[in-house]
Amino acid sequence: MKIATWNVNSLRVRLEQVLDWLEREQADVLALQETKTRDEDFPVEAFSDRGFEVSFSGQPTYNGVALISRTGIGDVRTELDGFEDPQRRVLAATINGIRIYNLYVPNGQSVESEKYEYKLGWLDALRRQVAAELAEHADCILLGDFNIAPDDRDVHDPAAWEGKVLCSEPERDALGRLLELGFADAFRNFDQEEKSFSWWDYRAAALRRNMGLRIDLILATSGLIDRCTACRIDVEPRRLERPSDHTPVIAEFSA
Repeated sequence: MKIATWNVNSLRVRLEQVLDWLEREQADVLALQETKTRDEDFPVEAFSDRGFEVSFSGQPTYNGVALISRTGIGDVRTELDGFEDPQRRVLAATINGIRIYNLYVPNGQSVESEKYEYKLGWLDALRRQVAAELAEHADCILLGDFNIAPDDRDVHDPAAWEGKVLCSEPERDALGRLLELGFADAFRNFDQEEKSFSWWDYRAAALRRNMGLRIDLILATSGLIDRCTACRIDVEPRRLERPSDHTPVIAEFSA
C-alpha cells in the first residue's frame, strides 16, 4: 500500500499536477493540504472518473485538507475534540483498516505571536484526540504538513533557524509528545541522503540552492512501521512550472 502526503498550495491551481502525479506514482492514498477550495467547489469528478474516492474539508483562500483513495473512506472526522477552530486543518478517516489523520498543522508565524500559542494548543488537542483513538485503532498514521522540522538534520542551516518558528524547542517537544504515543517517523526508518527536504521557499533560488526544510511527515504506529518497506521524498513536482512550495512524501507498506 502506497500512502503519500502533499501540500499543494491550491488545488485549483495544481489539479492537473496532482492528477498527473497520481497516474505516474500509482499511490493508493494521497493526503492533500492547503487545498484552498470550498467544499462545493471540490473537483470530485476529476478524481472519481479515475477511480478514486474523495473526502474533503475546505474553505476558500486558506487551509483545507482532502483524502484521495482507491478504496473506501469511512468514519470521517474533521474536528479536534474540545478545540473550537473554524480553520479546516484536520481530516481523519479509516482506509483499509488504517486510521489516517491528514493534518495541516498551523504555521505559528513567529514564536512571539498569538498564532504560535494557537499552534501549540492545537498540537496539544491533537495529541489528546489521537491518544484516545489509539485505544480502538492499533494501526494509525499521522501525515501532512506539520510545519515543524523534527531536528537539525531537517534544516538547511540549523544555526540560522535556531529558536525560530518551525524549529523551536516547544514545537519539537510537542511533536515529540505525539511520537511518544507510539509513532515513528517513517522517513527516518531508512537511510536517507543528507539535506533531504520537502519544502523550499519560492524566493532566493531556494530550491536550486537546496535551502529547504523537511516539514512534511508520515508518522506510523509500530505495527505499520514494521511493515514499512520504503519512504522517500519526490522532488520532481517542485521543479514543475508554477509548483507548490512543497513536494510529495511517499511511504510504502506491505500487506
